[in-house]
Amino acid sequence: MERSLRNVLVVSFGFLLLFTAYGGLQSLQSSLYSEEGLGVTALSTLYGGMLLSSIVPPPLLIQRLGCKGTILLSMCGYVAFSVGNFFASWYTLIPTSILLGLGAAPLWSAQCTYLTILGNTHAEKAGKRGKDVVNQYFGTFFLIFQSSGVWGNLISSLVFGQTPSQGSGVLAVLMIAAFLEPIRDVQQQSGGEKKSPPFWSTLLSTFKLYRDKRLCLLILLPLYSGLQQGFLSSEYTRSYVTCALGIQFVGYVMICFSAADALCSVLYGKVSQYTGRVALYVLGAVTQLSCVIALLLWRPRADQLAVFFVFSGLWGVADAVWQTQNNALYGVLFEKSKEAAFANYRLWEALGFVIAFGYSTFLCVHVKLYILLGVLSLTMAAYGIVECVESKNATRPCDPGQANPAEDKEAETKT
Repeated sequence: MERSLRNVLVVSFGFLLLFTAYGGLQSLQSSLYSEEGLGVTALSTLYGGMLLSSIVPPPLLIQRLGCKGTILLSMCGYVAFSVGNFFASWYTLIPTSILLGLGAAPLWSAQCTYLTILGNTHAEKAGKRGKDVVNQYFGTFFLIFQSSGVWGNLISSLVFGQTPSQGSGVLAVLMIAAFLEPIRDVQQQSGGEKKSPPFWSTLLSTFKLYRDKRLCLLILLPLYSGLQQGFLSSEYTRSYVTCALGIQFVGYVMICFSAADALCSVLYGKVSQYTGRVALYVLGAVTQLSCVIALLLWRPRADQLAVFFVFSGLWGVADAVWQTQNNALYGVLFEKSKEAAFANYRLWEALGFVIAFGYSTFLCVHVKLYILLGVLSLTMAAYGIVECVESKNATRPCDPGQANPAEDKEAETKT
């Protein structure tokens, strides 16, 4: 097995183990710890910490510790949360929720940075296009990672009211520590180690990237990603599945979503080199737009069991586009500032989750669906503008010795 693919699989299975435990715990928080609102408070604290951790820490940690060190440190926060659930109380769940939230953005930023560097490095050696290999690696990752939703929800469905095993989180840390190749070694293979930028430059890199107008337009992509995931996990499961079928079916419906998401993730990673990312974005937008409109018109009944699974499956088909293509897009467009770019991505995605959970208790379901329609429309319009600009820059002829404007645009954000 080639070296880069082995590292992709190590990261993927490490995240699978980690989120199998965490995913099951998250879905059971409000049910297991409903007394005095402990479970809901823990989740709110968690996402608040995630917002804070998206602002500054990821680029700084990745520069100082490397991607592997950042992943290991962040995973420890997830393990602490699992241990806190084993001894659940206000004094254990709230502090460990904060730890998990603070580690979430660095974890995902380091993972995305790692896969982007691996993909570009392998593409250079194999004579392939970087964006195609990066897409394949993200597709492989999300195939394995999204299956954690299957196992986590299966645990919560078959053993409802019991916390999943905490051991898989520890195994994830041990796997990454033992088998993952440090990212600095990979960078050395692709051109040598670069001089580290000044501390304050790294600290402010997340904000300096907003000089790039492309990022300002693309922030709607992660924002919408958080909104639509929040809608599925909170509104669809509660207002549709639970009301019509009962809470015992929630886990099975979410398994259908995770399975469709996982299978489509690897499919999109393979076909994107032939179809291009625009076609996949159109597929995702049309699929989710159709689902939202259908949900506005649908009146769920218990005798329509298959329809509940069809909706969750189609939602997974669309979500796979946002997960694979968004991450690959950020990695390709902001390759020279990928740590800061992925930190921004996690910031806006976390904000989408917070907004979705925030208005969950006082807005009607149909209002939330109209919000999704509006944000999705704005998101695709902004994305379309970025693609048009990139297309013009890619085809614009350059004088001999003159750099490509698309490459210069990102370089300006570093000064």
